[in-house]
Amino acid sequence: MPASAEVTRTEGPKTAEGEKIEVFTIKNSKGLQARVISWGASLIEMLVPDRDGKIADVTLGFDQIDAYLKPHPFFGSIAGRYANRIAKGRFTLDGETFTLAVNHGPNHLHGGKRGFDKRNWKAAVAGPHAVRFEYVSPDGEEGYPGTMQVAVTYTLTEDQALRIDYTATTDKPTVVNLTNHTYWNLAGEGDVLSHLLRIHADHYLAVDEGLIPTGEIKPVEGSPLDFRSMKPVGRDIEPLLGTPAGGYDHNFVINSRPGAGIALAAELHDPASGRLMTVETDQPGVQFYSANHFRGMAGKKGQSYAKHAGLCLETQHFPDAPNRPEFPSTVLRPGETFRSTTVHTFAIR
Repeated sequence: MPASAEVTRTEGPKTAEGEKIEVFTIKNSKGLQARVISWGASLIEMLVPDRDGKIADVTLGFDQIDAYLKPHPFFGSIAGRYANRIAKGRFTLDGETFTLAVNHGPNHLHGGKRGFDKRNWKAAVAGPHAVRFEYVSPDGEEGYPGTMQVAVTYTLTEDQALRIDYTATTDKPTVVNLTNHTYWNLAGEGDVLSHLLRIHADHYLAVDEGLIPTGEIKPVEGSPLDFRSMKPVGRDIEPLLGTPAGGYDHNFVINSRPGAGIALAAELHDPASGRLMTVETDQPGVQFYSANHFRGMAGKKGQSYAKHAGLCLETQHFPDAPNRPEFPSTVLRPGETFRSTTVHTFAIR
């Protein structure tokens, strides 16, 4: 008998400030299950069946909730106020220069030293299989102008999809770029080099040694970044291992027209289990990161996460867009509402 759609709520450990972490389990009527927590508005579990009906958690992370309170590589977190990199930790908006927290070499990454991933969000059940997280980022936090009100809603749909909806408003001109930083492994263990990946992008952003975009948009054709047809993640990775990225850590320009709505960005398939995940988004880019810097981190169910134990497909605007007027704008002004949607759909092939 199919399971009923529901959301259950429990309390987790307390933060250093004494706030309780809230834990939500979301189920749809077809047996798909997700678990999300208020710390970082994070997705910490996604249970998906294989072709034989065997269930596996296809996300990387920890068994214990309190482990998420310690430093980790953004497992399942919402990255913001600005996901990805901003060169030298500064940008100019309306003639005023803002200096941000620098936390990745000389640059700003994923919102700074204490970005949205390290905040305890206000949480509420938003429907029979949806949870909404809200956070108010004060003016000046990590150097950003304006008080920003942010909301992220996770919904488990009846067509086997996890939908993530983002909104943000501000009282002063600012910049915003939000993404979910889940590491996926559709096998549930091992590495992802044999996963098949297709990215619907003819171009990618060239970067310098600090992984900051140079401004050049290059064709993927003839390069290791050509994922226009399904291919194993590991097939062409070797030439990238000696680069500053250490593998794949590139922003791809999705083949969709600006303002055209949700478009297919990527497809990921594990031939061994049959699990297939498609990623659709209304964002102009997707950052493909192949977990190049893992070195045996202790993870779920006794696993040791080595290099390429998972991969991220971070739907987002372009890195360093506040310093690149030729890129799609990430400026948000008072009276405007930033809205974005990403949908991960699971199937068997």
